[in-house]
Amino acid sequence: MKRTFWVAVGVVIGVVAVAKAQAYVKANTPDNARQFLLGPDQDNVLQRTLAGLIEDFNTTRKAREAELNAQYSGISK
Repeated sequence: MKRTFWVAVGVVIGVVAVAKAQAYVKANTPDNARQFLLGPDQDNVLQRTLAGLIEDFNTTRKAREAELNAQYSGISK
């Protein structure tokens, strides 16, 4: 239970740090530099990043699941 708590605390700190860094970049850089760093859709960077992470996680999970299914389905037959 303690480990889960500390992982959650780390995730929250990471999200806050990224949000603060993006706010700093938006406030203190010219538009061309912001578009280079954050892309043309500067308002939804956090959502796009989280969606990409979730997509990568699900792709890796499905590949590993298929690998394990192939490995263990051969043993039981």
